[in-house]
Amino acid sequence: MKKNIYQPIKAVIEEVIEETHAIKTFRLRPEAEFNFATGQFIELTVPGVGEAPFTPSSDPGVKERLELTIMNVGEVTSKLHTLQKGDVVGIRGPYGQGYPLDKFKGRDILIVGGGVGLAPLRSLLFSLFSGIDNYNKVVLRYGSRTSGDIVYKTLLPEWGKKDKVDVLVSVDVGDSSWPGNVGLVTTVLDNTGVDYSSAAAIVCGPPIMMKFVTLKLLDLGFQPPDIYLSMEKSMSCGLGKCGHCRIGKFYACKDGPVFTYEQLKDIHDIWD
Repeated sequence: MKKNIYQPIKAVIEEVIEETHAIKTFRLRPEAEFNFATGQFIELTVPGVGEAPFTPSSDPGVKERLELTIMNVGEVTSKLHTLQKGDVVGIRGPYGQGYPLDKFKGRDILIVGGGVGLAPLRSLLFSLFSGIDNYNKVVLRYGSRTSGDIVYKTLLPEWGKKDKVDVLVSVDVGDSSWPGNVGLVTTVLDNTGVDYSSAAAIVCGPPIMMKFVTLKLLDLGFQPPDIYLSMEKSMSCGLGKCGHCRIGKFYACKDGPVFTYEQLKDIHDIWD
């Protein structure tokens, strides 16, 4: 019998982790092993409410569990944020094109995240960590609005202690409790120690942040084919049927959500 591409499988919520006042990580156990490549996305169904697309934040090497870090921003996510351990949701997928890890081998990797955009990058980081000898170094620069909006607060310091990994966090607005850098994430991209002429840069975050980070990377010497963008905005059905996520000639759900800036640079208003 042909598989119904619209039919989700059941997944039980095993744990809900409160990252910030508006962001939670949901640890799910699907009823069957679930395979995805880092950067791909899934459709999550909240029974009786609807579904929405999310990129897993967990390690692709773990097949029996799936983690999603989700901000409360709409009808589906609002209901999702009320669910607890033991509740059941649906997942289908995976969909889209993920990060081309083979193209990153032998290079410096600069990862720039903003806000909840660190969620898809967390999955990428797990993949890079598992094969760290394939890369020269991994540099993470993460920006958050305030210290209270930082996700993965306990993980970020742990990542920075790993061999060949450098982590720096900046907040837009600081206070007396924040000892780190204060300023937009673009202010911490100048002295990363990566070879800008040959490194790969990966960017994920709010569209306005991605726009100005991309412009900064170009100023630093990155070439458009070496800048990878996660263009997740406006995705809906996940199957290229609804046209919601069209970017020029591309569909984010089928051709992306990971694109190079080279693919998108001549398309009008890609950040809108």
